[in-house]
Amino acid sequence: MFEKALKGNNYYWMWLAFLGTFIGIAAICYVRQFNYGLGLTGMSRDVSWGLYISQFTFLVGVAAGGVMVVLPYYIHNYKEFAKITILGEFLAIAALLMCLSFIVVDLGQPMRMLNVIFHAQPKSMLFYDMLVLNGYLFLNIICGWVILTSERKEVPPPKWIYFFVYLSIPFAVSIHTVTAMLYCGLPGRHFWLSAIVAPRFLASAFAAGPAFIVVAALILKRVSHFDAGKKAIDKLVTIIIYAALVNVFFVGLEFFVGYYSNMPGHIATLQYLFFGLEHNGHMYNNLVPFMWGFVVLFIIGITLLSIPYTRRHNDFWLGAGAAAIFISFWLDKGVGFVLGGFVPTPLEEVVEYYPTANEIFITIGVWAMGFFVLTVLYKIAIGVEQEIE
Repeated sequence: MFEKALKGNNYYWMWLAFLGTFIGIAAICYVRQFNYGLGLTGMSRDVSWGLYISQFTFLVGVAAGGVMVVLPYYIHNYKEFAKITILGEFLAIAALLMCLSFIVVDLGQPMRMLNVIFHAQPKSMLFYDMLVLNGYLFLNIICGWVILTSERKEVPPPKWIYFFVYLSIPFAVSIHTVTAMLYCGLPGRHFWLSAIVAPRFLASAFAAGPAFIVVAALILKRVSHFDAGKKAIDKLVTIIIYAALVNVFFVGLEFFVGYYSNMPGHIATLQYLFFGLEHNGHMYNNLVPFMWGFVVLFIIGITLLSIPYTRRHNDFWLGAGAAAIFISFWLDKGVGFVLGGFVPTPLEEVVEYYPTANEIFITIGVWAMGFFVLTVLYKIAIGVEQEIE
């Protein structure tokens, strides 16, 4: 089926060339970082996780969000998701490859990742994170490819594959639960020390992942005449709305716990994220625009997805609403949650983080790599669908 990725119009090749350019630039920047060290980034002793890990955290949710099309189709026999399920499985593959890439570039020396295997510690959350991420990647590769091959041959999938399909569902929940435990298991960081981190992560994942699938389905409908079906899109939008509202409800609970209980560490981070934090006569507020961007885009997105006309009768505004939800949760979890958790430090100091140009280009390159893989996978899936028709 790989031959289907080698056939496409000029726009297809231009898009891949565009992504390849950023991948090449990122490769050059990574060589510089590999030779010089992580001192080339904006990270420091006080901010040890920067743009790389924040993107990893968000993309784990995007990968986990794909389960919201797998579960209804395979468990509840919701046939309307027949065409869109493969989009969720292939999205999970691309997102997980980006997750693993961000871990590698964050290590500085990539050989260090073998320490998780050679010096495995069952008490370490990183050990379990390695198991669930690679396990979920393997499950999506085997399930997506076997089922797509069966569709091409127009025969039922082999029965043994359903074991792996069902196994992928708890794995989807576990990858983001374990990621959340990496944060809420650190008692020195007040903002992350919350039992609600895992549910908050899952709620955002179940909104961001399907939101991306909706945007992708609408784009594919326009450029390749791949129609996922109005019922499937509408049901997916319903899932997005409920999950997005639950996620924002959890964010509101963070404010209640911090301000009502008057917890200084919690209040300081929320103050820094949304209003700016004054410390020693200086105002620190570099993340405030991002967090208010999260609020504004969430309101715009949830409004566009809730109005019947923009939801069911206008693909442009439907796509805009889903994109707004996706970007808003990227701002919340991919920027604010991780970077804001370092303020204040355990020594009650404020150290702001600014990514360097080298760091930004590597990040863009990893995203470009993910979109490159996703484009190729979707091209194969659409090619099979058109061949069947």
